[in-house]
Amino acid sequence: MTQNYKFLNNINFPSDLRKISEDELQTVSDEVRKEMISAVSETGGHLGAGLGVVELSVALHYVFDTPNDKLIWDVGHQSYPHKILTGRKNKIRTLRQGNGLSGFTKRSESEYDPFGAAHSSTSISSALGIAEANKLANKSSNVIAVIGDGAISAGMAYEAMNNAGASKTKMIVILNDNDMSIAKPVGAMRTYLAKLFTGKIYFSLRETLKLITSAFSKRFSAKAGKAEDFLRSAVTGGTLFNSLGFYYAGPIDGHDLTTLVPILKNARDSKHEGPIMIHVKLKKEKVILMQKKQQIIIMEFQNLMLKQGNKLKVATTFLLTQKCLPTH
Repeated sequence: MTQNYKFLNNINFPSDLRKISEDELQTVSDEVRKEMISAVSETGGHLGAGLGVVELSVALHYVFDTPNDKLIWDVGHQSYPHKILTGRKNKIRTLRQGNGLSGFTKRSESEYDPFGAAHSSTSISSALGIAEANKLANKSSNVIAVIGDGAISAGMAYEAMNNAGASKTKMIVILNDNDMSIAKPVGAMRTYLAKLFTGKIYFSLRETLKLITSAFSKRFSAKAGKAEDFLRSAVTGGTLFNSLGFYYAGPIDGHDLTTLVPILKNARDSKHEGPIMIHVKLKKEKVILMQKKQQIIIMEFQNLMLKQGNKLKVATTFLLTQKCLPTH
């Protein structure tokens, strides 16, 4: 690292992160985001995907006992913050360089990378396999898959969800809904996610129900939870994920750690027998502004090269400087 940080300097592994109070996690996230931008400005790489999951990465490693709990990133290039937090921050400026860090998760690189994959739609299948192995070995460790709204539209993801729901296997799937896949997501799933639980009627009824149940015993609250499931189905017609056998929670603000951390803890400690789906919605302004600036830089570079008559090599790397992007 080239900068001094209040917390990140002393965070080498998630065990160090867990020593910090929850109130300081946003500061940690800001530092991770700043370090990531600084590193990628030197090495090149996929910036937008990682920027969107900084708070999510911090929350997951704070709540879950990684690497004993297995965390699987569906699209590997969203794992840059994960790498910074898992013993690789001092090598982050070797990203995508010869003999340096991989641009994706890599099993031989770290015990915190239980599954190596570059691109999408394999995470739920691999998580299900690990979760089934845990069940057979009577292990209680958690398995978490993080999959994007673009990746979840693929057939392999549906097959995995179908199998997970049918087998009632304990696992957690984080749906990273950021509307930021490489190509704009299209089709029925994109439309479905856009509409899911956006109705004010459902949210107002849900808040009323929470207010009422908070005043009663846990036994009553458990029954009220079933009532909420009925309410959700009545107002929204249920969800595809419920129908596939998942307990669905969300959508929630993926940048609000005061909401994200308690929900992840609830999922971790849940006695639910079966898979859990947590729908995390990212605020577009956190990422899209950055992507627009990336696109402007690329277009300016392309125009310059074309004017000079040079052929442009197609690349996914974004040419960035720290001055081009905000730090948070």
